[in-house]
Amino acid sequence: MVLKRSGRVSCWEQEDIVYDPKLGVIYTSCVDGWIKRVTVDGSVVEDWVNTGGRPLGLALGYSGEVYVADAFKGILKITEDGEIEVLTDETDGVKFGTTDGIAVAKNGILYFTDASWKYDLHNFMFDVLEGRPYGRFMSYDPSTKETKVIARDLYFANGVEMSPDQDFVIFCETVMLRCKRYYIQGEKAGSIDVFIDRLPGMPDNIRYDGEDNYWIAIATELTFEWDLARKHPYIRKFFAFLDKNNIQRPSMERNAGAVVVDLDGKPIRQYYDPELKFVTTGIKIGEHLYLGNLMKSFIMRLNLTQYPATTPSSTK
Repeated sequence: MVLKRSGRVSCWEQEDIVYDPKLGVIYTSCVDGWIKRVTVDGSVVEDWVNTGGRPLGLALGYSGEVYVADAFKGILKITEDGEIEVLTDETDGVKFGTTDGIAVAKNGILYFTDASWKYDLHNFMFDVLEGRPYGRFMSYDPSTKETKVIARDLYFANGVEMSPDQDFVIFCETVMLRCKRYYIQGEKAGSIDVFIDRLPGMPDNIRYDGEDNYWIAIATELTFEWDLARKHPYIRKFFAFLDKNNIQRPSMERNAGAVVVDLDGKPIRQYYDPELKFVTTGIKIGEHLYLGNLMKSFIMRLNLTQYPATTPSSTK
């Protein structure tokens, strides 16, 4: 897979990407606190707003505002003029540890994840290596200012996305290689089931493309090394020891990219590269796939017409 650098974004450790078709710009969240606006051809890069924290998930509101899941500050609302308002940063007496993914429904309710209430973003790998479910999936109603926990005991809760008909919300569990679905309308309202399981790797953010497909970013495939670590606690303890003592552990990540699934969660296509790792977001805009990445200082762009996809490994 050949990737093209899209402009001089100069944004280390990107997380999410969201596209505003009205302005023709991409919003991306960066490790230094900046949310940047980038034209789709990469010709213009703007430092838009700095949250003073670490913005992760992004969602466009329906009145020009942008909602942010900031790992350190909680759920933020940013107006068109760049004014920042903290909406919520705790519930049930528990502060958010790593506020991660976010989506907004047409009725204004925000759905978001706290990847881990126990570990902050600087220590997220300890959450993964401990192998216990500290993640939560929540909602925030701006009309009542109520924050509600919808699901607890999640294994690193991550990306969130609304369905096109607004009847359910999808949220990802990175460590479990799956995404779940919470129904907000219809006969199943209030219930949760599995949207897609046994993904070929660890999912991060999920994006709907307006063409009846979801794009799930894969941070790394389930490599042999990660599979062993998931099965054996003593291996995870060893890796945690290395991380705690600032000792570089062996590289275990590769074949990052994106998996495309239909509205029912059936895998359709997969894009990946053996040299890629830590892809956080995949989003289709026109004929291009845009990828965010924790390790790169630029947004990657792939022409989907020129480069065909492969069949997802989970269906082989």
